[in-house]
Amino acid sequence: MPELQALIFDVDGTLADTERDGHRIAFNLAFADAGLDWDWTVDIYEDLLTVTGGKERMKFFLDKYKPEFDEPEDLTSYIADMHKAKTAHYTKLLSNGAIPLRPGVERLLNEAREKGLRLAISTTTTPANVEALLVHTLGKESMDWFEVIAAGDIVPAKKPAPDIYDWALDKMNLKAENCIAFEDSRNGVLSSLGANLKTIITINDYTKDHDFTGAAIVLDQYGEPDSPFNVLEGDAHGFDYMNIDMVKALHSM
Repeated sequence: MPELQALIFDVDGTLADTERDGHRIAFNLAFADAGLDWDWTVDIYEDLLTVTGGKERMKFFLDKYKPEFDEPEDLTSYIADMHKAKTAHYTKLLSNGAIPLRPGVERLLNEAREKGLRLAISTTTTPANVEALLVHTLGKESMDWFEVIAAGDIVPAKKPAPDIYDWALDKMNLKAENCIAFEDSRNGVLSSLGANLKTIITINDYTKDHDFTGAAIVLDQYGEPDSPFNVLEGDAHGFDYMNIDMVKALHSM
């Protein structure tokens, strides 16, 4: 049986419920700063989440919702600048404590470190967004907890392509059989499974109806000792909150 050596985490929706009240709000603030009347409502943003990557979502939004928009000559640079402005607003939201970690995340990370497991991040969000979330929720030292932070445009093909996970595995010099992934969405699980990683899913409001075929387990959250999770799919092996013993049990399936 392959030994579990590393935990690889997605970020948005997995470590923190960042999408609806974080990234969406930050995008709208950036649009307002630019004098645009674009409003990414909760429902519109749910549709945009079918596309991975913030810059890619803006392009998708223009194509689908604003075909009449008079695009600038250099649309790529225009979108990139807008995305930078959005990131500044997102960082401010984090610094104000508006986006906490999901239940059980900090405890699980600390337990993994105590037991000598390696940690990594594999996400389509930007490195700046990853750093902002970690620093404002776990402190500056948490940046050193993760051996590899695979983020943003480090690979050209974003999730659901497996490239970002393959890149992380290569940098850690590990085989997929020695790792387990933590995701929250259909695109995420397609990416991790495409890299041959067993995958633990925690849903959120945007992903509760997604197809998670192939996941080791699907939960509503990681839970805490005094606040158990609900199992939506799979076998929790007698556990009622996520800890490293449960992770190892799922990895050995």
